[in-house]
Amino acid sequence: MNATRRKSPVRKRTAKAAPKAAAQRSSGNKPSSYYARYLKLVHKFPGMEESISYGTPSVKVKGKILSRLRTEAEGALALYCDFIDREMLLQAAPDVFFLTDHYRNWPMVLIRLDKVRADALPDLIERAWRMRAPARLIAQYDKDHPRD
Repeated sequence: MNATRRKSPVRKRTAKAAPKAAAQRSSGNKPSSYYARYLKLVHKFPGMEESISYGTPSVKVKGKILSRLRTEAEGALALYCDFIDREMLLQAAPDVFFLTDHYRNWPMVLIRLDKVRADALPDLIERAWRMRAPARLIAQYDKDHPRD
């Protein structure tokens, strides 16, 4: 029995266009400007790649998910975060950091990008990057960026 395959009526986007288009669709113009600020900070670390996860813009480190822009009702950015840091963030600024039941058992925190302090983002991103990046990449970064 030979089955004939039909072409899908859905037009596929190129990999480069998809993350930007999805970010622009998310809740109007303001979240995309906050997400653009986030992306500018993310690209200061080596190995970062813009991608798509579950139909929304995401950032990966050498193929491992670091963050995902959620477009569900509550919006926000899901960012990798260890459980201890997450608890401190949730207690310190519940209007900025929050969880849904879905993320309760995952090492991620939800961040309202329109409410997070701009000076807090670089540290949050670096901590997430250090959790996900390969050891060689971290060692090279530390060598190139010595701390005082």
